[in-house]
Amino acid sequence: MTVGSGAPDSTSEYVRAIEGPQHPDRGGFDALTLQEVMNRFHIPGISLAIIQDFRIHWAKSYGIADLETGRAVDNTTLFQAGSVSKPVSCMALLRLVQDGRFSLDDDINDLLASWKVPEGAFTAERRVTARTLASHTSGLGDGFGFPGYKPTASLPTTVQILDGQSPSNVGAVLMERPPLVASKYSGGGSTVLQLALTDTTRKPFPELLHQSVLEPVGMTESTFEQPLPASRDRNAARAHDSRGAMDAKWHVYPELFAAGLWSTAADLARFAIEIQSSVHGRSNRVLSRGVVQEMLNPVGVGDFAVGFRIQRQGEGWYFAHAGSTWGFSCQLMAHKVKGYGFTLMTNCSHTPDFIKEIKERIERAYGWDSLDKPLPR
Repeated sequence: MTVGSGAPDSTSEYVRAIEGPQHPDRGGFDALTLQEVMNRFHIPGISLAIIQDFRIHWAKSYGIADLETGRAVDNTTLFQAGSVSKPVSCMALLRLVQDGRFSLDDDINDLLASWKVPEGAFTAERRVTARTLASHTSGLGDGFGFPGYKPTASLPTTVQILDGQSPSNVGAVLMERPPLVASKYSGGGSTVLQLALTDTTRKPFPELLHQSVLEPVGMTESTFEQPLPASRDRNAARAHDSRGAMDAKWHVYPELFAAGLWSTAADLARFAIEIQSSVHGRSNRVLSRGVVQEMLNPVGVGDFAVGFRIQRQGEGWYFAHAGSTWGFSCQLMAHKVKGYGFTLMTNCSHTPDFIKEIKERIERAYGWDSLDKPLPR
């Protein structure tokens, strides 16, 4: 199944190049088909979307959504996006900034009503802001990930998560250095932003994200509802690891800003395309051309902008984010200005080597690895 307006013959050529053996005579992964690579890494199912010329060139799904039922993946199958939730949530944050509700550089405690970032020596000269929280430069010291909760478990409130109080299964969010001294990835910082957004707008987070980002971008399959309602769960993939199906279909993530998004590869591609198009002034359905640059320009410490990791490959600059939850992993990567990229979602945890292999196949098929090489002198 393909999505997009690429010419059918050229689309099928790219699909075959990615699905087939790369170099059958070389051995290793190059001699394997895409399905054989999936089998080698114990990946039950994937959803893949390719961005070319600021549109979805094609999207296709492979494998099994749930090994217990044998249901196949299709292009509408929902996967957990994990930390790719963060840049999607940051678009909602920036929409509020654009609307004049607050500034990225306001003291975050001025936006918080039901909880405050601890103040002391670390915040004496420079306060924690939305910008530093979104770029992982706030000085917060949490080094933990979010393991999620079984569907039957009691869920903590956002304040209980931040304070590390039962039934939260993670530690408290604490300062360990002044802001903008160093970069340290902080899911806790994203949870502070979640509370700031709901305290400021007085809207439930899933509703806010639907109205400000998912609906205008056209991410019609996506949702931040946690736990996933039964009507959507019917089309959701099951969590797996290298040994097979997990003991629950999926985990629940009340840390919505950090890890709460359910989505498809095609919807994540639409999100990336909206950013790429906004940079060129072609589409500004959520953010203006000026404001979207906050998502693409690192703050000056570390490699994060507001939401995305910004990375150089050859002479090209890309915005990217990986995501991993209990039994799911995914990747979004797109060029800042050239209108190409990819999104990949899997229903298996801890798959960096698999994602690397698929990325390299895409780059070879499209010649992306050669487009940004330095020009000869």
